[in-house]
Amino acid sequence: MAERKAAIGLSWEPKLPAFSSGSGSKPRPEANPLWKPSTQLVDGLFVPPNDPVKRNKLAKKQIKDTAGTSWFDMPAPTMIPELQKDLQLLKLRNVMDPKRHYKKGDAQPNKYFQVGTVIESPLDFFSSRLTKKEMKVSLAEEVLSDRNLGNYRKRKVREIEEKNRPGGNEKWKIKGKGSYQRAKQRRH
Repeated sequence: MAERKAAIGLSWEPKLPAFSSGSGSKPRPEANPLWKPSTQLVDGLFVPPNDPVKRNKLAKKQIKDTAGTSWFDMPAPTMIPELQKDLQLLKLRNVMDPKRHYKKGDAQPNKYFQVGTVIESPLDFFSSRLTKKEMKVSLAEEVLSDRNLGNYRKRKVREIEEKNRPGGNEKWKIKGKGSYQRAKQRRH
């Protein structure tokens, strides 16, 4: 059996934790921010670049994206479809209720925000609380389940359709077989 001789000098390889994923495939090491190709390793150790610009860029990549210490390091949330729908509803909330008026919102939503759940106090009166049936998972589902809003929306759509309907074409419509015969006689 041939024995391997130990290399002279310092050699060390970092042991990175194996990230488990929901699928059966193995995670690629390139996806890990701690992974560096062997060309950037010197004797198995990562040495930061000498160029200060590159070093600053590398340091900025490793800092987590937060709103800052004055905002208690609030992270930027990942945008999922449900969250995007809720943000669109908030942007269009002035259209939903005719009796409420809101300030014009920002064109771009803020990068840093948090979504919470309102928990009613048991001291509140029953009429001011939502029932279990009225509680929904997202804001979009809650708005769609509101009957008053649905009736208002249908009424507004009907008004717009009536306003845009062309008038004066009633006389050109053929009503019954007799009018078809009279129209045919007029043509000849």
